[in-house]
Amino acid sequence: MRGIQGRRESYRPIVSALCGTAEPLAVARALCEHCASDTLYIADLDALQGAPVQATLLRQLLDAMPQLTLWLDAGFVDAEAAAQLLAALEPAAAARVLPVFASESLRSPEALAACFVNPTRPALLSLDRRDGRRLDPAGCWERPALWPERVIVMTLERVGADSGPDLDTLRAVAAARPGTRLIGAGGIRSETDLQDAENAGADAWLVASALHDLRLSPRRG
Repeated sequence: MRGIQGRRESYRPIVSALCGTAEPLAVARALCEHCASDTLYIADLDALQGAPVQATLLRQLLDAMPQLTLWLDAGFVDAEAAAQLLAALEPAAAARVLPVFASESLRSPEALAACFVNPTRPALLSLDRRDGRRLDPAGCWERPALWPERVIVMTLERVGADSGPDLDTLRAVAAARPGTRLIGAGGIRSETDLQDAENAGADAWLVASALHDLRLSPRRG
């Protein structure tokens, strides 16, 4: 689906200049090839709204792309929810799936604390906000001591909005816990935006619309 400001009721099927179909495997391959990347972030919109995780589709992607690592946001309310999904995959495939625990989904501070205690199971935290409001029932934003090594800074109103990256929020998160590797999300329009994000301290940025519209040049592996 093509994201628009994080308002999932408004999402529409992907129309991409990278490929002539919205079929998930074709889109995944086109994105990874264009970016020379073997890592792909996936938000399971059905799961984020309470439906079951699309485990069959995940298996198909992992089987068809054996070098692929998935960062998966599937509305995990706690570490056990992620563990149950990983247990439903083949062990080799499960090892290539990194759960993304989103502040909008985690149910309590205790759930947050339990997500990142296992050093053998890498995972990411997504700090989510929309229109200046933190989506955070567990209080993730206020507990930087519990953050993992890598944190996504997700500004939902800028997703698909062609409005530029939210660098002020990125800098504020960096100041809350220096040394954290930050991955921004939302708003990238151009190569200039990517450079500005790097200069602001972003280790990486999640990008979709600018790729589908061919506003970012192909990368070489």
